[in-house]
Amino acid sequence: MKTDFQGVMPVTPVIKKLIIANVSIWFVLVLIIQNFFLKGSDVFEWFGFMPVHFFRDFWLWQPFTYMFIHSENVFHILFNMLLLWWLGAELEIYWGRRYFLFYYLACGVGASLVYLVCVLLYYAATGNFGPLTFPVVGASGAIFGLILAYGLFFGERVVYFLMIFPMKAKYFVMIIGGIEVMNLLSQGFSSQVSNLAHLGGIITGYLLIKIGPRLRDFMIRRQTKAHGRRLKLVVDNKDQKTGGPRYWN
Repeated sequence: MKTDFQGVMPVTPVIKKLIIANVSIWFVLVLIIQNFFLKGSDVFEWFGFMPVHFFRDFWLWQPFTYMFIHSENVFHILFNMLLLWWLGAELEIYWGRRYFLFYYLACGVGASLVYLVCVLLYYAATGNFGPLTFPVVGASGAIFGLILAYGLFFGERVVYFLMIFPMKAKYFVMIIGGIEVMNLLSQGFSSQVSNLAHLGGIITGYLLIKIGPRLRDFMIRRQTKAHGRRLKLVVDNKDQKTGGPRYWN
């Protein structure tokens, strides 16, 4: 029996641009500007996702920009970019460039919005304002959306968990999701790793995969029906009364 292992994927066009954008922004904004020209954590506060700035100060760019800001720890951006390449390249080939980019960005934005709703509910229930002031940074929300999609579309593909243990992709996704839930329950919002944003990426990805095609088909049917109302079928070149052509509407 032949085992379908994941092969070495090429660096596809959108993946290449995303990696270049992430690494360039991290190097310039975080390693240089943040460390040498700014005090405190200004870059993370301005361009990370901080719920209090988003809903109170209307910093509406943050659900997008936080995906391209990583911590100073090189392993943070390294692992994110490796997963983006390993999982995203095959999805880009499968979906095409435009939809892959849309899905990636939508998962990242959706992850931040799920995080926002949850911390607001947490604040309403406990009165703890702290999580609203923690900046969330990194592409992990979007990456977890890719992990889910890979498990759903290539579930029988064999991947290596922790780079060592071979297993089918669908089980890999289940394990990753379970780990995130357990970490969130045990550590809450005290952890520097935003497990809630990771789960937000998974939730957003699932909704896009399940609801997206139905919405697209609905829009296509509406568009086709609208065009159909404007179509006319010629059944006779000449109307005897008017002298013009005759149609069926």
